[in-house]
Amino acid sequence: MTSIINLRQARKSRARDEKRARGNMNSAIHGEPKPLRDARKAEEDRARRVLDAHRATRDPKE
Repeated sequence: MTSIINLRQARKSRARDEKRARGNMNSAIHGEPKPLRDARKAEEDRARRVLDAHRATRDPKE
């Protein structure tokens, strides 16, 4: 024997699942929180400065 399914609840549940999946996809696409983004950028800048300081010859453009 099959179980009885409330179609209204099933429809709402499916809509919630789709919305949650769309939100997860958007968060993966559009990046990271601002504090993490700022920390990553600061680390990249620091690494670039350290590398530039250790170069044997300077670029004449700088």
